[in-house]
Amino acid sequence: MTIEEAQEAVDQWVKQNGVRYFNELTNMAMLTEEVGEVARIIARRYGEQSEKESDKKKDLGEEMADVLFVLICLANQTGVDLTDALQKSLEKKAIRDKERHHNNPKLR
Repeated sequence: MTIEEAQEAVDQWVKQNGVRYFNELTNMAMLTEEVGEVARIIARRYGEQSEKESDKKKDLGEEMADVLFVLICLANQTGVDLTDALQKSLEKKAIRDKERHHNNPKLR
């Protein structure tokens, strides 16, 4: 699935199942909540915090997909073409960071 197809699929899902998009502020709060769920799993599974039994069953990929879903909702309702935005971001980083990471002794 391309990013464009994902944006279309989310839009269709909202129209068929969700009635309408939540407003942008609600979706921003939901995005923050979903990112927090991803952070909790990573902190406990890969970080130094101990993982509770209830967290061991959580699917990191599913939680990341929840983040992506809400991000796509925000893009759709604000008119952002994520394919174009990501391409521009990659181009910006290619120019800005061309030598930066290669010259970083911490990455060796």
